[in-house]
Amino acid sequence: MITPNWPAPTNVQTFCTVRQGGYSAPPYDSLNIAGHVGDDPTRVAKNRHLLPNYQNLVWLEQVHGNHAVELKAGQTVDEPADASISRTPGVGCVVMTADCLPMLVCDERGSVVAAVHGGWRGLAAGVIANTIKKMAVPGEQLMVWLGPAIGPDAFEVGEEVLDHFIDCKTAFRKTAKPGKYLADIYQIARHQLQALGVQRCYGGNDCTFSDASRFFSYRRDGQTGRMASAIWLT
Repeated sequence: MITPNWPAPTNVQTFCTVRQGGYSAPPYDSLNIAGHVGDDPTRVAKNRHLLPNYQNLVWLEQVHGNHAVELKAGQTVDEPADASISRTPGVGCVVMTADCLPMLVCDERGSVVAAVHGGWRGLAAGVIANTIKKMAVPGEQLMVWLGPAIGPDAFEVGEEVLDHFIDCKTAFRKTAKPGKYLADIYQIARHQLQALGVQRCYGGNDCTFSDASRFFSYRRDGQTGRMASAIWLT
């Protein structure tokens, strides 16, 4: 697993899985934590039992949207959402990714945490802004860790994606293909966070697409597993 390197308060616990160390067979080898990708459910359950605080992680039905839910002890989420927030010690926020950008968020006092699933559609729809609004903490008091996502040299998109981020055109580079661009999803997220007053951003140095030994990548492999990024308070 990856332990986020950021100056979070000591009562904020986090992890981000990589693809090694689990029970799943190819093409989900081996630490796939997603139950919706065609993997053996028994193996997925065994993989989830390897995760820290696994019994208190609250899983979401992610739909590339902008809905953020606040979690309570003993609560299950019965609506699609792409971000979750917790103020309750032990109750863990977790998102699954395999190219999209996972973001872990906390305040400097260690009183509230969040996990955000940031695909380009969710970023365009305002999932970051909705999450921070629900956290009810000024952006200046927040910090964010950006987990493994598809890198700026691999994320090819069309003009229909660029059109959603006109205020952040510097995150896009033209390619030799007409109407195609390379997008920097990390830069897009940082731009949106800074616009909300969040200046402390960490991580954002990995590329899921180019590092097949460590990360699942949907764009690279199609049928593949998912990593988990989680955060909770103690």
